[in-house]
Amino acid sequence: MKLRINILLLILATVSFSACHGDLNITQKSEVSANSMWKNENDATSAMYGLHNKFRSAFSTGYIYWGEYRTGLWGDGMTTQTSRDQVYQNQLGPDHGYANWGDLYTTINVANLILKYTPSISFANESNKNKVLANAYYVRAFCYYWIGRIWGDAPLLLDGFESDKQEGLFPVRESADIIFQQVGDDLNQALSLMPSTVNSRNMASPAAINILKADYSLWMYKVRNGGTTALNNAQSAVTAVLSDANYKLEANYGNIFKNELGPEIIFAWSYIQDEYTDGYPADFLVPSQYVSASAIENPVKVGSHQQWCFYTEAYKTLLSEIPTDQRTKVSFDTYFDKPKNATFQWINKFAGQWSNSTRIFDADIIVYRYADALLLDAEIKAASNKIPEAITSLNKVAARAYGITDYYSSTLSAEQVNDAILNERLKEFAAEGKLWWDYIRMGVAFQKNPYLKGRENEKNVLLWPVSATSINKNPNITQTEGYDK
Repeated sequence: MKLRINILLLILATVSFSACHGDLNITQKSEVSANSMWKNENDATSAMYGLHNKFRSAFSTGYIYWGEYRTGLWGDGMTTQTSRDQVYQNQLGPDHGYANWGDLYTTINVANLILKYTPSISFANESNKNKVLANAYYVRAFCYYWIGRIWGDAPLLLDGFESDKQEGLFPVRESADIIFQQVGDDLNQALSLMPSTVNSRNMASPAAINILKADYSLWMYKVRNGGTTALNNAQSAVTAVLSDANYKLEANYGNIFKNELGPEIIFAWSYIQDEYTDGYPADFLVPSQYVSASAIENPVKVGSHQQWCFYTEAYKTLLSEIPTDQRTKVSFDTYFDKPKNATFQWINKFAGQWSNSTRIFDADIIVYRYADALLLDAEIKAASNKIPEAITSLNKVAARAYGITDYYSSTLSAEQVNDAILNERLKEFAAEGKLWWDYIRMGVAFQKNPYLKGRENEKNVLLWPVSATSINKNPNITQTEGYDK
């Protein structure tokens, strides 16, 4: 299934994407009328699969740039690139590739078209129609949630574009408040429509929607002054996830990344050989030409290009500070290659497979998992001053990591609990695209990141600039204050 859409307001380019479902075959080009595509249930279902393909592609590398590389926990790998250093050091400019929001808006546009046309299509089973609509609301909510956190003020587009003759092709930036309000509205719509029996792990489900709502609501409470309503919404949403019998912690941490779409996974982007591979984990491995043949995959995880980035020494020290922590070897490993007289380090998460001297990055990228729900629950309960309950949830994650029941004492203060939650998130989710948002949500970005210390008064330093390309193509887009000099 291929779907092409023209969106001149943001990128002036044609977007195409495909979904490998042999029984669904649809083509849509710019200016094609609704009558030639949106005819029946198969058309809408095909568009839903295409939406998820575009969704996956839009975040394939931006996910880690936007969600983790700005923490100060990352630096150069075996070599360097200026564009990466700019992100690690929070020295961003409008010409940086990831200042461009185009891919997120093309994804939103697909969701908008689904929401525009699907309601008028007849389905044999109404629940299948509701699932299509719920997926569109979920993806749109996810994209706007990231847009609001990355850029703040941004265009709010709710009508699908199919032609360069439509009105509204040059929108203005709406306030971040409006963007975040739309996220909440879309999540509520998604929950109201999603059939309760759905338990997909690579598409929207009640649990996937609820954990995104918990994440969003906690952000609204801590960062956007959402008050107790937001905190209560966060608790209700995460409780719904934790009470869902379809999900649980893996007993072995390493199995999270081996058992694709396993019991811990709530939502992941599926990467499949011969359909869609690569993504940001390609940058974490050792170039094969540097390693002795006998050490390739025994144990050194090798790739086909340079290792562009790796953890800082301080972060590696944190990840390995407890010898019994089973997460350490998964988060990174070290090997001295005697014949080469060289020490290599790599990340075991999302490494895919080594086949015929080629690395195939077909490991699913995990967005939300059960451990996330537990640590969000701990953070929400700590914010509600329910400290013993927060420690209970925290200890469930710690028990797997260290093999010790009640690792954290019930006598911890609220401040100590919050410190422990952040510490566990740093160890639990290394290289999983979350930690920058954790820093901001927990109010520690300026303390934890050495490149941000003393920069609290820089206007919008925690946001990204808007790309020069977007501004040049749309005269109504203005640069983010602080980056407009």
